[in-house]
Amino acid sequence: MENSESEYFSQVLHKAQALKAVLESEFEALKQKDLSNFEILQTQKLEILTFLGDQDLLERVKTYSEDPQTTANTLALWDEVMDLIAGCKDLHRRNEVLITRKLETIRGALQTIQSPDPQSTVEVYDRLGKLRSNRSRQTMGDA
Repeated sequence: MENSESEYFSQVLHKAQALKAVLESEFEALKQKDLSNFEILQTQKLEILTFLGDQDLLERVKTYSEDPQTTANTLALWDEVMDLIAGCKDLHRRNEVLITRKLETIRGALQTIQSPDPQSTVEVYDRLGKLRSNRSRQTMGDA
């Protein structure tokens, strides 16, 4: 394989490994509710995905080489990259499930707080930190 092509595919492999690491870190940030780190990871993930989504990448893989060894090396690296990407897809789904569950929990808590149920013992405070009356709570849930 040409040295520049070999370096390029090594870089692609490195980016795929970096994506896996970012997705694992993203999961940890979500579990720990570390939103500032989660935001930083989104930027990193976007850079990696932009690189891996480049059309030039696929064209380089499809490039025909007369040397069977070069073709075999390219395909072996590509298979490794694709295996990593498949693993990344599973990690992304895991993160998506965690985010979805957290959102459902938040929505449930908000609905409980905003519930017009007069039997509810949840105390709701206004913007000034004062306890809202029962009447205010009932109208809040109707909005």
